[in-house]
Amino acid sequence: MTSKIINMAEKFKDAEDRLLDTLFASESIDDDGFSDRIVSRIRRQMWIRRLTLPVAILVGGAIALKPATQVLNVGAKLLEAMPQEILAMPEVTLPQLPIILLGVTLLAIGALTARMLEE
Repeated sequence: MTSKIINMAEKFKDAEDRLLDTLFASESIDDDGFSDRIVSRIRRQMWIRRLTLPVAILVGGAIALKPATQVLNVGAKLLEAMPQEILAMPEVTLPQLPIILLGVTLLAIGALTARMLEE
């Protein structure tokens, strides 16, 4: 559905509107497919830009896979070499459930307060 205002504007054209219509009513210039080549080149460059980052991530991940596994193996060997007394933590030092719930509650209250202050 077209707007009534647009229809009325098209019906009531003044002299300047008619002059502009005649100036811009020329036929398109034959460019031997130049415009189509430019549009296709722009689309190709857009696809290249869209695909470059994911391909780079895959290639980088594939290259980093072997060193990452080597680092994990060295870390596992270091953990085996450490004395077990250092790795064993007493239960007293671990946070208890009420402390964790208090922290989560305070975090939620802080986030809600910050959101209310923004508004």
